[in-house]
Amino acid sequence: FLSEDEILGTRQRLRRRAKADIKAIKDFGGLKDLSVGDYAVHNLHGIAQYQGLVHVPVTTGQKGDFLHLVYKGGDVLLIPVEQFSTVTKYVGANDRPPQLDRLGSGSWEKVKSKVKENIREMAEELLKLYAARQTANGHAFTDRDNAMMEFEAAFEYEPTEDQERSIEEVLSDLGSAKPMDRLVCGDVGYGKTEVAMRAAFKVANDGKQVAVLVPTTILCEQHERSFSERFAKWPFTVASLSRFKKPAEQKKILAGLALGTVDIVIGTHRLLQKDIAFKDLGLLIVDEEHRFGVTHKEKLKKYRTSIDVLSMSATPIPRSLSMSMNGIRDMSLIETSPQDRLAVKTSLMARNDEAIVEAIDRELARGGQTFLVHNRVKDIGQWVKNLRELMPLTRFGVGHGQMSPADLEAVMEKFVKREIDVWITTTIVESGLDFPSANTIIIDQADRFGLAQLYQLRGRVGRGHEQAYCYLMVDNPDTLTADAQKRLKALLDHSDLGSGYQVALHDLQIRGSGNILGSAQSGQAALVGYEMYSQLLEQTIRELKNEDYFEEYEPEVTIGLPCFLPADYAPDTSVRVVLYRRLSACKTLDEVADMGAEIRDRLGPPPIEARNLLTLMEIKILLVKAQARRLLCGDVGLTVTFDERGPANPDKIIKLLAGSKKHKLTPEGKLFVDRGEYQTSADPMAGIRDFLSRVA
Repeated sequence: FLSEDEILGTRQRLRRRAKADIKAIKDFGGLKDLSVGDYAVHNLHGIAQYQGLVHVPVTTGQKGDFLHLVYKGGDVLLIPVEQFSTVTKYVGANDRPPQLDRLGSGSWEKVKSKVKENIREMAEELLKLYAARQTANGHAFTDRDNAMMEFEAAFEYEPTEDQERSIEEVLSDLGSAKPMDRLVCGDVGYGKTEVAMRAAFKVANDGKQVAVLVPTTILCEQHERSFSERFAKWPFTVASLSRFKKPAEQKKILAGLALGTVDIVIGTHRLLQKDIAFKDLGLLIVDEEHRFGVTHKEKLKKYRTSIDVLSMSATPIPRSLSMSMNGIRDMSLIETSPQDRLAVKTSLMARNDEAIVEAIDRELARGGQTFLVHNRVKDIGQWVKNLRELMPLTRFGVGHGQMSPADLEAVMEKFVKREIDVWITTTIVESGLDFPSANTIIIDQADRFGLAQLYQLRGRVGRGHEQAYCYLMVDNPDTLTADAQKRLKALLDHSDLGSGYQVALHDLQIRGSGNILGSAQSGQAALVGYEMYSQLLEQTIRELKNEDYFEEYEPEVTIGLPCFLPADYAPDTSVRVVLYRRLSACKTLDEVADMGAEIRDRLGPPPIEARNLLTLMEIKILLVKAQARRLLCGDVGLTVTFDERGPANPDKIIKLLAGSKKHKLTPEGKLFVDRGEYQTSADPMAGIRDFLSRVA
């Protein structure tokens, strides 16, 4: 008898981890980080200054919590609990404060119209590319065959649930005649490369060529090794093109690409040069997409309309992210962390020799290696000299982009073989490198790096089972620029596993929505805030695609009962604001039920006011479902006002009217219901909810 492991090899069995709440992650425009004095955007009334949460009586016997917004001229707007989702934190493209709107002046509508006009021009250009891809006749690859299943079975780890889903989405795209344009967003070391390898195998197995575009020569070398090892048992030729290759080798590979004898080529931007000719290119994989410049992206854009393109990034650039979130590109998320992975402990400190020596000594004491990132080639030699004087027994190595390919490869080889204890390097180690024995990274002048860069650099450590450390060193933490403070705070706040997505969203907030399709849009985003800009972009795209678009609205509910989280039940104001925001953003009754369970778990059994609040959110959802704009509850009954489309279920309304004289429908679309028709228990709100569920 032969066991499965003897035939297929042993696998690392993965313990399932709880995944991050995607909805909570995506709600980056929410009120979590909103502090008194910050700017906020109301969907209907525009930009105001947030002045906190206030508790006021509204009508006799009814009290509630309200968001306090101040507009131009001191006008005040109080937003009730159930409408918190209409307000988002203002996120512009720079640090300049926005201009406040005046309530009732119409200025906000004018600004929105102007921005939408600008967006329309950009969206038309963007949709030409989208339409060209949708109508292009690409190649539909075959379904899974035995060879593909054999290749999948040879993967030495147990794929995570997210990996499997991402692989299925990619293979489904490859099986369609429409050219694929998918972004795989997974944290550093979460298995994006395996997704790419499965796609590459499928394409190569169908007789077409695969090009893998990477940002650095070092990553190119590492990918060539990992692809060659993974594809060793199959008859495919894997090659790489970078400055590490001698001219004669490059010439041979170029000839192989033109003749079709090279199946998979991994290369730097050398792959985008004019002398590259493929016999039959079927798939382009772009690794670490955020590292390529505008010129390279323009060349990639031409590929996107004719062949399948798979992009991968741990921290997608704002452009990619905003396009993905608005449905222009397809996106797959990998959020499950590898087995036994620990979060990297991150700290910020003023630069000093003692701290550096202590960090290196601690890593050496447990048999590990250290990266020291210093991004100035001209004085990197002086750094090495100083450290050798401080630590004469430690083995140092230097690596930077201006070294000859042979010298750089030799240093990398020594680090892999653990003949070097500390690798002093520039950002050439930023992308994709995998050294499980290196678990400390010291980043000098961290305030001069971009957020995505810092996140990638931190991802070079902590790839094994050891606790890893990242030290962000700056000249003086007290004199950092506002943007540098935001970047470093985002990295320190998001040091837990799987936070690449949140880091990318913070990058989006700091830098704005960026340069979509090469058109400068940051000024437009600053006029209305990123969240509203995204909504207008989505609306414009739907209109241009002739898709139905009905703007979301918040129904107005007046019941006369206390609906809030009492301060003695939820004492922390910021917690109350976030819970209100999340509750008001619920779109289904199940989501409200989940939030209710979470509130009970966190705060204990809810008092009557909190129970009323949960029922109020259910009523709001049912009103939207019934296509109603307003519900007013009085002493003798309630009035439901439907929107211009009329009731969602007119047949049910007609049945109600026919069966009882206690229901009336006015010509203006208002439905009156006698109190006795819904108040069947001691809980009037539950009666209203049950009545609406019948109507909706």
